[in-house]
Amino acid sequence: MKHTPYTVSEVMTQTVVAIGQDAGFKDIVETMEQWKVSALPVLAGEGRVIGVVSEADLLLKEEFRETDPDRREQLQRSDAVRRAGALTAGELMSTPALTVHAGDTLAQAARTMARQSVKLLPVVDGQGLLQGIVSRSDLLKVFLRPDEELAEEVRTEVVGRLFPEPVDEAEAVTVSVTDGVVTLGGPLRDAEMRAVAARLVRAVEGVVAVTFDADGPVPGRTATEPTQPGTVTVPETTRR
Repeated sequence: MKHTPYTVSEVMTQTVVAIGQDAGFKDIVETMEQWKVSALPVLAGEGRVIGVVSEADLLLKEEFRETDPDRREQLQRSDAVRRAGALTAGELMSTPALTVHAGDTLAQAARTMARQSVKLLPVVDGQGLLQGIVSRSDLLKVFLRPDEELAEEVRTEVVGRLFPEPVDEAEAVTVSVTDGVVTLGGPLRDAEMRAVAARLVRAVEGVVAVTFDADGPVPGRTATEPTQPGTVTVPETTRR
């Protein structure tokens, strides 16, 4: 069974539509429409990524169509004004291109997308040659992992390492998963250990959230002492 962390190579699209730097404005629009994509890598030579043209880059032409920017706006938005008059991919593209590598984790790719406000990233090798493309929807694929698969990974990689197998099965930490939400049950009263367990479970790719059902037996409590789920009864000898 595959364990985390997942890498970009496992979710990226390998069949990529790209354009050369001499591609014309209308050709770029037609290619985006034909392939239903919002951005295109721009290649040079044998496939080295030198930039990306997005819908936002193309829309600059429409934005400035009915306006004549004054001198101040031209200075403030010189690059946007310049690209509004562009005719080729080389003139339109954002460069240098934001890229990721196939071995990068999904978390690394997600951070790059979020910080730079982009919807997809070209995947390149060590020489900058195009290998694939990864989009926001690709990164979300890990949340399609079956609940049973998530439960097994949490049992093996988290519970099995943090909590030694008890002699009494009634004191074992249990794992259940519903719609990606992991619930840890059993004698998990120690706040520090719960925090550690929660952090490790959240690190499992595909986990939506972590909850605790700490209604198992508490060591040292007599069988007659009532307990509400998630509470700890303090013995009389320790109360002040």
